[in-house]
Amino acid sequence: MPLDDWYRTTKRLRWTSLMDIRKTFPHADAVGDFTIFNISGNKYRLATYINYGTGKVYIRHVMTHEEYSRKDWKKR
Repeated sequence: MPLDDWYRTTKRLRWTSLMDIRKTFPHADAVGDFTIFNISGNKYRLATYINYGTGKVYIRHVMTHEEYSRKDWKKR
């Protein structure tokens, strides 16, 4: 399962910047305070908040591509 793969990979890493993330996930993007990951070949978007100081990754939203495109997720 793609989300499980993302979780297992993320759990063992500690990123210090977006450039660090892109070494593992080249298509990760910063959108405001969020880091967005493409999951399952761009079928889903995973919006996370990453505290680089503590190394914690918080999952904020799991969305379809369509839901992500509406941009209302940024308001929640």
